Amino acid sequence: MKRIVVTVVAAGLALSSATVANAAPKQPGFQPDPIPWGKCASERLQQAGAECGMLEVPLDYAEPDGKKIKIAVSRIKHKVADDKFQGVMLVNPGGPGGSGIGLSRLGGAVPNKAGDAYDWIGFDPRGVGSSEPQVSCDGNYFSYNRPYYVPVNSELEQAWLKRAKDYANACEAANGEVLDHLKTTDNASDMESIRKALGQEQINFFGFSYGTYLGQVYSTLYPERVRRMVFDGTVDPRRVWYDANLDQDIAFDKNIKVYFDWIAKNNETYKLGTSGAEVEKLYYAKQNELRQKPADGIIGPDEWTDAFLQAGYYVYGWADIASAFAAYVHNGDIQPIKKLYDDSNGQGPGADNGYAIYLATQCTDVQWPKSWTKWKVDNWITHYRAPFETWGNAWFNAPCLNWGAKAGKPVKIDGRKVPSLLLIGETLDAATPYEGGLEVRSRYPNSALIEGVGGTTHSGSLSGVACTDNAIADYLATGKLPERKAGRRSDMQCDPVPAPEPTASAAKAAESGGASRMLVRR
Repeated sequence: MKRIVVTVVAAGLALSSATVANAAPKQPGFQPDPIPWGKCASERLQQAGAECGMLEVPLDYAEPDGKKIKIAVSRIKHKVADDKFQGVMLVNPGGPGGSGIGLSRLGGAVPNKAGDAYDWIGFDPRGVGSSEPQVSCDGNYFSYNRPYYVPVNSELEQAWLKRAKDYANACEAANGEVLDHLKTTDNASDMESIRKALGQEQINFFGFSYGTYLGQVYSTLYPERVRRMVFDGTVDPRRVWYDANLDQDIAFDKNIKVYFDWIAKNNETYKLGTSGAEVEKLYYAKQNELRQKPADGIIGPDEWTDAFLQAGYYVYGWADIASAFAAYVHNGDIQPIKKLYDDSNGQGPGADNGYAIYLATQCTDVQWPKSWTKWKVDNWITHYRAPFETWGNAWFNAPCLNWGAKAGKPVKIDGRKVPSLLLIGETLDAATPYEGGLEVRSRYPNSALIEGVGGTTHSGSLSGVACTDNAIADYLATGKLPERKAGRRSDMQCDPVPAPEPTASAAKAAESGGASRMLVRR
């Protein structure tokens, strides 16, 4: 699925038939040098007291003396006496393809100063952001007024198949052998190199979204190196990655209906309909208008869909998206919608870095179906149940049909030797459906699951919900997990991230055609 930050996000071979026995990737003779710490380029990291450096690792761990690449790393050191130090905490924001170097600042968001006892380690995974080389294929791939996502005729279908194949070919041409070494197992090996470079016997880990899968793989391969872990928005290891995307399509369609209900509930502000069904009808009517005539010649039905997609991920931007919707309906002003699209889809050299890494990892973690017929049948069946995002998501992933690097086989996730894990997920999380948390809980007997009951927000911890955030703080401070309950269920129930309340400024924005920048945490 598209953009996790970005991301995502958000993902037919059944994984259960494609898993393999596990062996930690070999690192024969490889011992990384200590990270040479220095000043961070980011002012926000500087202000937080972080230090930054580059860690040199092998491109291919099977050839430790061969070609090297560099991983960008940041660190904010513990603020307690050394005898109270609880170790290093690596953080991954998801994606795959999300930049994590700024997440050394995350410790400051943990209540009760429970994060102060750790060294917080942010890093850009291989190929991402400030790491070298940075992977990119075509920075203008998300240009405006693309072919309509839903392939209602053969011309549209062939246009999208060509676009996807051309992008895959551009990735191979631009990145060569690097594409063969961007699997989750490679990222797990890099985490192990970070541990070694920091001189630590064990690590702690906080993973969001795809980061939870990275944590699963690392803890399966290196269970003795794990101390404490937090997974927020947990990937179902049975479903990576083709099936997971079909699951997401259904879940996003449910969540956009929840969002339309919220808009209807606030009809006094937005004046877009008195029922969710009425708002939904208006949404698709405007999408069809843009299909017939793109606004300003550039915002067509695909850009319209993508501008609304974040509403299925998070509640944070609900008011801004509704204001943009209202601005277009009432005033014909497409600029707020365009801004929402632009905020999630950069253009220009390197702008596709997150997307390129997303594909490079997901297309090679596991073999995707090679038959377009299977994709076509599965996505049409899903589209009839869930039209909001299905075909947009299908084309987002379609370069996997022709990806230039060989796919591997996924690690069989086994958490029986892992000493401790705290899982967090909201009931209606669309990017990582709740069942994933239940499945991982069943594979990690020393785990507990906190459920944000009824919520739709993806990876929303440490955003102000006291019940969840205080439980994280208790766990990081003492190792205490919520009491594990019998059965396949959550162990602790909390309120979800709350939906916003429209304000007078939101109403004014809706009437005037303005919309503030949508705030998306990840």
